[in-house]
Amino acid sequence: MSDAVMGAEHISAVSTGASTMIRVRGLTKVYHVGDVEVNALRGVDLNVARGEFVAIVGASGSGKSTLFHILGGLTPPTAGTVVIDGKDLGGMTNQQRTELRKSTVGFVFQKYNLLPTLSAEDNIKIVEYIGGRSTDFTPEFQDVLKLLGITDRMKHKPRALSGGQQQRVAIARGIVNKPAILLADEPTGNLDSQNSAAVLGVIKNLNERTGQTILMITHDPEAASYASRTVHIRDGQIV
Repeated sequence: MSDAVMGAEHISAVSTGASTMIRVRGLTKVYHVGDVEVNALRGVDLNVARGEFVAIVGASGSGKSTLFHILGGLTPPTAGTVVIDGKDLGGMTNQQRTELRKSTVGFVFQKYNLLPTLSAEDNIKIVEYIGGRSTDFTPEFQDVLKLLGITDRMKHKPRALSGGQQQRVAIARGIVNKPAILLADEPTGNLDSQNSAAVLGVIKNLNERTGQTILMITHDPEAASYASRTVHIRDGQIV
């Protein structure tokens, strides 16, 4: 049997299984820059199983960040389907996509995006507040803060934290509402090698301990090695 046929059978089997967390079919995204069409994604198919840690690896301009924003409901595709935890994003209103981001998808960005006037603790609690949840950290989440090594930094504002500490606060913020999926966009892009290894180790540990589905966008093969599976994207296509 050819690899193509085996691959097609695998996609069909996974797409109908209850264990699939992310299912993407025929995904395209076209941007218009003046009179020029830019094809950011060209017919992407992708399955991510529940509890899987997948790295999407590609160079700058490969389409990986566009894929990230579509999967997170931050921007609509031009064509194709995206199903997140059994929910079809194509049939959702803007409000429903907002609710999806509150309840199902957590984000970690390269630039941390912490609010500079708030303490680390309040940067995390504001996400709980927006999600309509209690802003009292549970004992379970306190254990996560210990794992992240930031328990004693909760009262500090971002300017008093190192880059690695800020990224760990950003990870805590991304998972405080227990999202089924964590989308991490170049989470070590602004960190040195020591902090990168520490942050990636924490993400891997969270995946193994909680079974959370993690999709990490990166250009770094070393970062991708922490994932259980690597998918390569080039010129808007999975290769």
